Amino acid sequence: MKALVLHGPGEISIDDINIDEQLGDKDVRIEIKTVGICGSDIHYYKHGRIGSFIVEEPMVLGHEASGIVLETGSSVADLKPGDRVCMEPGIPNPVSRATILGMYNLDPEVRFWATPPVHGCLRETVVHPAMFTFRLPDAVGFEEGALIEPLAVGLHAVTKASIKPWDTAVVTGCGTIGLTTALAAMAAGCGQVLITDVIQEKLALARMLGLVPVDVTRQYLAETVLEATGGWGANVIFEASGSRQAIDDIFSALCPGGTVVFIGMPAEPVPVDIVAAQAREARIETVFRYAHQYPRALALVASGKINVKPLVTDRYSFSDSIKAFEYAVEPEPRTVKTIIEF
Repeated sequence: MKALVLHGPGEISIDDINIDEQLGDKDVRIEIKTVGICGSDIHYYKHGRIGSFIVEEPMVLGHEASGIVLETGSSVADLKPGDRVCMEPGIPNPVSRATILGMYNLDPEVRFWATPPVHGCLRETVVHPAMFTFRLPDAVGFEEGALIEPLAVGLHAVTKASIKPWDTAVVTGCGTIGLTTALAAMAAGCGQVLITDVIQEKLALARMLGLVPVDVTRQYLAETVLEATGGWGANVIFEASGSRQAIDDIFSALCPGGTVVFIGMPAEPVPVDIVAAQAREARIETVFRYAHQYPRALALVASGKINVKPLVTDRYSFSDSIKAFEYAVEPEPRTVKTIIEF
């Protein structure tokens, strides 16, 4: 089959490859239709590594995907050929302690698409466990199906935050994860969600989505939040940028007893002001991918409670996928999510 293969930093090509994937009893074979380009894909493309995960041999990129079921294993009862689906890209050990405890995203043995040495899904077909393959409701298209993966991150963060009706939330960063987190917070019942960035086009998109944009080049976040909350502060702050500057001052906009959820991953270790957290008795939560969020994400998108369509700003055909990555490295300011269509 043809696939987009990463050979090393800055070296990608569309190759004919042979991946030996046998269809097991509990698996499905899927024709890929849409794949979103994630920040991790870009990082591997630029640097050939993320932390200790190093690309040491050719690897297919991509992990945000939707497609059509071509074939099912003999034990698969809830999916059939022709079903439109999206796929959760992390496959844990089904009998590991983390999986048994319900934290399968933290299983040390998890095999996650496009994380060395595991091939991703930017290829014509994949074989995937039916357990982690989800039928798309009629109202959900392939593009939205591919965005269920980043939406699951936002929903996982919102779940960890334990939001209450009419809370005020703040999200730092108008990237895909920041925006999906903000939309998830609104769907969870927040009365207002403020979101920060420095790029005017992204702040304009946030306003269109019903969020309160905060341009941190012109506004001091803490003052803006205190003004919006009668001097109390935000109930929840989601740090989705990975920016040291955002993390340095993260507690100043938080209300007493509030919660900070760290989602973004800084490129380097950053300090956290523990005393500022203690002075508010802040609760601190962290997020690593997600668990048990795909059904909820699909239901919210299908019902119209969350609209992810405006997040797709750029589209490329698979034959132009090299150009898609070249663009995604240095995108226009308006760009949020770039997708590749087969």
